[in-house]
Amino acid sequence: MSNRLAFLRGQIRGRSIRSPLWLSLAILLPFGLVMLPIAYVVVRGMEAGPSVIVSDLLRPYTLHLLVNTLIIATSVPILAGIIAISAAWFTERCDLAYARFWRVATALPLAMPAYVSSFAWSSLGPAFQEMGGAILILTFYSVPLVYLPVCAALRGLDPSFEDVARSLGQGRVQIFRRVILPQIRPALAGAGLLVASHMLAEFGALSFLRVETFTTAIFEQYNAQFNNQTAALLSGVLMVLCMPIAFGEARLRRRRVARIGRGNARALPRLALGRVQILAQAGFMALTALSFGVPLVTLGFWLAEGTSAGHGIAQIGPALLGSLGYALPGAALTTLLAIPLVLATTYYRGHLARFADRLPYLVHGMPGIVVALAAVWFAIRYAGPLYQTSLLVLLVYAVLTLPLAQSSIRASAELVPRELDEIARSLGHAPFRAFVRATLPNLMPGIAAAASLVALQSMRELTATLLLAPAGTVTLATEFWNFTADRAYGAAAPFAAALVLLSGVPVTIFTLRSFRVDE
Repeated sequence: MSNRLAFLRGQIRGRSIRSPLWLSLAILLPFGLVMLPIAYVVVRGMEAGPSVIVSDLLRPYTLHLLVNTLIIATSVPILAGIIAISAAWFTERCDLAYARFWRVATALPLAMPAYVSSFAWSSLGPAFQEMGGAILILTFYSVPLVYLPVCAALRGLDPSFEDVARSLGQGRVQIFRRVILPQIRPALAGAGLLVASHMLAEFGALSFLRVETFTTAIFEQYNAQFNNQTAALLSGVLMVLCMPIAFGEARLRRRRVARIGRGNARALPRLALGRVQILAQAGFMALTALSFGVPLVTLGFWLAEGTSAGHGIAQIGPALLGSLGYALPGAALTTLLAIPLVLATTYYRGHLARFADRLPYLVHGMPGIVVALAAVWFAIRYAGPLYQTSLLVLLVYAVLTLPLAQSSIRASAELVPRELDEIARSLGHAPFRAFVRATLPNLMPGIAAAASLVALQSMRELTATLLLAPAGTVTLATEFWNFTADRAYGAAAPFAAALVLLSGVPVTIFTLRSFRVDE
């Protein structure tokens, strides 16, 4: 068997492996779904004609939107990265008191959707309804998205590298800059790109904070002025801005710092904080209070004191069922679509597979309303029975959340040797059966994580649900939005609180399981 395995490895490394037919066919569906909004933006934008395209893209208002969008998409990842690295270093490498508690507290803002947090802050007064307030609030929301991957990277480092550097006379600062930072850079940069992508597509939070970006302008063009051509042109600019993110993530996966074997399992002694302990505790208290405490207390105020409190409370049950009714099947569908994309690029080679794998990241930076209108356009013209159905909503959810599923599944796929599939086929199994028997069981941790993340994100989805959901459908997100649009903050608060509670349980469990180590 060992000789056969060596032979198969040599064959695999020596030639360009084509994916099996079943896998090539399986990537066509997600490829077609993701191409739809891209084609829609191109077709509708070109209908405007060259003169309109030039005049719309070069007007001062477009430049204003571009500047605001770039400020948000660059400043938030940078600030979130600085805070996340500091928090991760204190909880993972220092003798921080109550470290277990602070790990969960730092991750808890994930439980609060960005538009709920922004609603809470904006309801405190107009001081936060500006660019500075938007950067601050979205930074606090984004810190966990960087903190968790950086913590995982720090915990996976081989301490022998630092031992060697220390034996060569390197100090703590030099060891961090030359040894630790290069090893955690892929996790840090990958998380930063994910945050930047979220900022490009963010709509609800920026609407509450009254900051104009391409996303809010696109929604305005579609919703108020019914100007599909201008909105399509602005969406095209967003796609261009997403290209560095989409292909930058792919480059990061090819430039990983790796080692052979498990390395040294010895844990490094934690650095003594001494007098800095008090400052560190104060810093974590401030971070938790600003990122989670203030929005939570504000929601509590509106629940208790809002003049519209109690209105619409009867809709909590149907809204909860509506959210779960879309989130759970949407997560299953998205995960099924993501599996072939990941397999085709992780285990095989091919230009179509790589192209299909990158496309979801381009669309991820589009606002949900663009993807939703592309689906409406396609359904009305070519697939009438799909229009105003739940299936159409689920397909749009899949397009919007595919990158989340891809990232989680790829983390497991990269740990599974592709030779397993080849060995199963050499024993007489057909290609698909070989995948089911040999590879799929090893992918289950990533698949479960992908389904959980997608369900959590789908439950919060707002703009596409508002446009596509069949008449009479209610979700927690849409009811929250409808009440806040009428400034009935007290009536909106229970729906926001339900979203936070539903999200808080899985976030807490995930965080505790991620940091489950013997200390």
